[in-house]
Amino acid sequence: MKRSQDFSPKAHYTRDKKKSLYLINDEYNTFDHVINCLVTICEHDELQAVQCAILTHYKGSCEIAIGEAIDLIPLQEDLALYGLHVEIL
Repeated sequence: MKRSQDFSPKAHYTRDKKKSLYLINDEYNTFDHVINCLVTICEHDELQAVQCAILTHYKGSCEIAIGEAIDLIPLQEDLALYGLHVEIL
């Protein structure tokens, strides 16, 4: 049994620095363009990229990457350069 002193809210908080990168639906990028960007930049496999594109189209957004903000920012910048709307939350 764990004693209460073994668990520190601060220690728990510092371990959980994960953020999510979301692809946001737009009216001007084609499915092929979005899929190609996800495969090339985010290193998704073809099926995963297709599923993300479809989810984004129908749901309005889709989580495409998880990690620390410092690792997600380059992905966000690269995807934005190719015209995709992405946000880190």
